[in-house]
Amino acid sequence: MATEGHAPTASEYVIHHLTHLNNTGHAQENIIDWSVINLDSMFYSVVIGALTVFLLWLAARKATSGVPGRFQGIVEILVDMVADQAKGIVHSAESRRFVAPLALTVFVWIFLMNAMDLLPVDLLPRIWEGMYAAGGGDPAHAYMRVVATADLSATLGMSTGVLLLCLYYNIKIKGVGGWVHELFTAPFGSHPLLYPINFAMQIIEFVAKTVSHGMRLFGNMYAGELIFILIALLGSTATVFGFLGHVIAGSIWAIFHILIITLQAFIFMMLTLVYVGQAHESH
Repeated sequence: MATEGHAPTASEYVIHHLTHLNNTGHAQENIIDWSVINLDSMFYSVVIGALTVFLLWLAARKATSGVPGRFQGIVEILVDMVADQAKGIVHSAESRRFVAPLALTVFVWIFLMNAMDLLPVDLLPRIWEGMYAAGGGDPAHAYMRVVATADLSATLGMSTGVLLLCLYYNIKIKGVGGWVHELFTAPFGSHPLLYPINFAMQIIEFVAKTVSHGMRLFGNMYAGELIFILIALLGSTATVFGFLGHVIAGSIWAIFHILIITLQAFIFMMLTLVYVGQAHESH
């Protein structure tokens, strides 16, 4: 991470940790750039997604009708919680057979991605820097961010997936003709003069839901990651105060952050259920 033979400044340290490993090989200058792919976010989201599927499969495979173990007990609590929420929001039993397991998977997947924030800030990036340097690269350009949900492109990608699911259920439940009719007649009525206004309001609603869905998760996780980075800076000062401040502040924030990562996973899951439930309803 050091540049030009000297240790990084606080500003360089923060910027380095907030820069993604991408397909361009250098720091991304624009937040929205369709030509840039954040490879680190893709890697961790896919790996953690595979881990999520494996854990849920393992729980289903080892499920017994007798006294459950701790792992099975935790999974059963999650299954019951998601099933109860889905039953109260999505009234179609047929849809719930797909939506409820999807919501459970989304909750566990996002929780595990959020939980990457609890790892020491420099642990995986330093390992990557060593691998990068061993391959002949400059460690100063060995960027690595491990919290995929602190990447706006990742969270908007997930919320876009929820949007596509909602569009699917709109068409499945109401039919193409019924949904198109709803686009032009809700919420203000079926008068021809209101068609453009109704259509514009419907599109704005879809866009607002999708953007806010992804932005809420991104904003909270990005802020949490930034605070961990700033706390890590305390540990870089060669003083007793800096070390104690790093340990105490880091421990307190990590304990509090457990609530945040759980709550954000739950909120994303609940909004997924709410939006899918709304797709089943007619105006």
